[in-house]
Amino acid sequence: MPRRLRAFLLLIASTAFAAVTSFAAVTSIDITERSDDGGYERIVAKVHYAVYPLSAPNRVIADIDLAPRNAEGKIEFSADLYILRPRDAAKRNGTLLVEIPNRGGKGLLGMFNLGDDFLLEQGFTLAWVGWELDLPPTPGLLRAEAPIATNKGKPITGLVDSEWEGGEGAGSGPPTDRVSTISLGDRGQIGYAVSDPMDPANKIFVRDTVEGQRRLIPRNDWSFSDSTHVSMPAGFEPGKIYEVIYRAKDPVLVGLGPTAVRDAVSYLKYGGVNTPLGDFNKDVLRAVAFGVSQSGRFLRTFVNDGFNQDENTRRVFDAVWAHIAGAGRGGFNARFAQPSRDGHPFFNILYPVDVPPFTDEDGLLARAKRTETVPKIFYTNGSYEYWGRAASLIHTTPDGKQDAPLAKNTRIYFFPGSQHGSGTLPPRHIEAQNPGNTNDYRAGMRALLVAMQAWLAEGKQPPASVYPLIAPPSGQAQLVSVSAYAFPKVPGIATPHFNRQAFQIDFSIQPPRLGPPFPTLVPQVNLDGNETSGILMPEIQVPLASYTGWNLRSPKIGAPDQLYSMAGSWIPFPVNKVQRKKLKDPRISIEERYPTKDAYLEKITAAAQQLVKERFLLDRDIVKLRDRAAQEWDYISEPRP
Repeated sequence: MPRRLRAFLLLIASTAFAAVTSFAAVTSIDITERSDDGGYERIVAKVHYAVYPLSAPNRVIADIDLAPRNAEGKIEFSADLYILRPRDAAKRNGTLLVEIPNRGGKGLLGMFNLGDDFLLEQGFTLAWVGWELDLPPTPGLLRAEAPIATNKGKPITGLVDSEWEGGEGAGSGPPTDRVSTISLGDRGQIGYAVSDPMDPANKIFVRDTVEGQRRLIPRNDWSFSDSTHVSMPAGFEPGKIYEVIYRAKDPVLVGLGPTAVRDAVSYLKYGGVNTPLGDFNKDVLRAVAFGVSQSGRFLRTFVNDGFNQDENTRRVFDAVWAHIAGAGRGGFNARFAQPSRDGHPFFNILYPVDVPPFTDEDGLLARAKRTETVPKIFYTNGSYEYWGRAASLIHTTPDGKQDAPLAKNTRIYFFPGSQHGSGTLPPRHIEAQNPGNTNDYRAGMRALLVAMQAWLAEGKQPPASVYPLIAPPSGQAQLVSVSAYAFPKVPGIATPHFNRQAFQIDFSIQPPRLGPPFPTLVPQVNLDGNETSGILMPEIQVPLASYTGWNLRSPKIGAPDQLYSMAGSWIPFPVNKVQRKKLKDPRISIEERYPTKDAYLEKITAAAQQLVKERFLLDRDIVKLRDRAAQEWDYISEPRP
C-alpha cells in the first residue's frame, strides 16, 4: 500500500475513533499500600493501561502496530506508581512534582531535602511512575511491564550492539582485573536474549579507544554462557572497549514506558476512571517533570517525540526540568532500544544518545509546538556535562561557532566547578588520578525549584539563563575548544586533551559507523583553574581548590589518558606560600588569600547573600553553606601526604 494512502487511512481511522470514543488510557489502579510517612500520605500502587493504537497521539509509539491487542482492540500494559503528598490538604501547593525514576530508583528527596523537609514544607505532591522495562529483579525498583512486538504472532529478530568496557563500565565499580563473563545488558540491566547462539552474525570486536580500529575476536575464543551473557575464558581486559554484535529476539515495546508516564500523570492531573484514589486531581493544578541524568535525557526525548500530548490532546507536563542530561536523548522509543545506554567518554558511545536536534529552537520542540503542548523548560548542567555529555550543543549552533537563541520559555542554568551530580566532603575515592570533586550545588537547585513554582503558579519570571557563551557581552569567550582551555600548569596534574565527542553515527549497520563529530566546547577557567561563568556557588566564588568537571582514569583500570566517567577533580591550593614555592604551584596559596578562617567564612557569607538577591539561593540555606565551607577549610588544613 502506498505510504501516503496508508497515512490517509490511519488519519480517517483515528478521526473516527475520536468521534465516538472518550479516551481513558488508565483503566484501573491497584493500591498495595496507603500509609503515613511523617507529614506525608504515602500511596504505592500498580497502574493498568489500555491504549488505542490508532489514536493520533499514540502513533508516536514505536512498533505500536505490532503489539498484541485485547478484545476491544487496545494494547494493555502496566507500571508502578509511588506517591507522597502532604497529609494536610491545606498545605498542598497545587503542583504535582513527578520524578522520572533513574533506572528504577528515587532520588528526589536527596536532591532537594538537605537535612530538612523542604519539599513537604513547600507543599509539593510527589510522584514517581515506573517506565523502564529492562530492570533487574531488585526489590524496590519502579518498573513498567509491556508486551513484546511480533510480526503477526511470529518472533521478531534483529542485530543488537552490546558495548562493554573492561573497567568502569563493567558494573558499580571499576574492576582492575580481568573478568570472564559479561552481560548483554548495560551494567545491571537485562539485555535482549540471543536468538540463535550459533548465528554467523554474532561477533565480538575489541578496540583501544572510541575511534580506534576494531579487531575481531575469533569465534572459538568466546561463547554465550546463557541467553543474556557472554563468556571468554581468557578474560576481558580492563581499559578496552568490547562490542558484542548479536542477533536478538523479542523486542519489548519500549515506547510504552514514556506512554505510562504520560497517561499516569494525565490521570493524576485531569482525573479519569473511578479508582481508589478518588478525586485526587482536585489538588493538582499543574504538573512538573524532573529527571536526573538518564531521566533528564528521557524527558528531552519525551518532549521531542510528542509524548507531552495525552490521548485527549491535552498538555501533560506544564514544565519539564532536565538535570545533568547535557545534549542527550536516548533509546526510549525504538525497536530493540536500550534505555540505560548513556554515552560516556569511553563507553556507550555507539547509541542514539547525542543525536540532533540538540536545541529547542532547532527542532526539539517541533512536535510540541504543532500540538500546542510546549512546556516551560529548565535545563541545568554542571561542568562535567560539558566535558562528558556534550552540553554545549544545547545552546550553540551545530558548527560550534555561534551562540544559538533559546526558546521563549526555556531557561538554561550552569553550575560551574561540578561533576556529574553533587560532590561530597571528604571527596569520594574513585579509580581516577585526582580526588573526586567536592562541590555540592544542591542549595542552588532548591532556589530554582522555588523559582519554577513561582513561574507556574504566579506567572513570575524565573532568573534569566546563566551559562557559558561563545561571545558574551564582556567580549572574553566563556566557552572554548579544549585546545584553548587554559587550566594552570600544576605540577603532577595531567589535563585532558579532548572532551566527549558527539559523533554523527550511521545506525543503519551493525556495528554502527562513526562519522565526524559535532563541535563541542567547554567552559573556560581563570588562573585558579576555576570556571568564571554560570551560577557561581560560594564554594567556587571563594575557592580553596580548583574544582573541575573532568578527571582522568587511573592507570590501574587502563586508558589513563581518557576521562573518568561522571567524575570531576578537587585539586587543593597550596596551604601557604612556602608550600606553593616548594611545589612550584602557580596558584596563590590559601594563606595568601585568606588571613584567617573567619575571613574566609565572611567572604563565603557575602557571596551567598548576593546569590540570594539574584534568586539563585534561599536565605534559609546560607548557614548550611557557611557550615559546609568551614568543614572544607578544616579538612584541607589537616596534615596529609
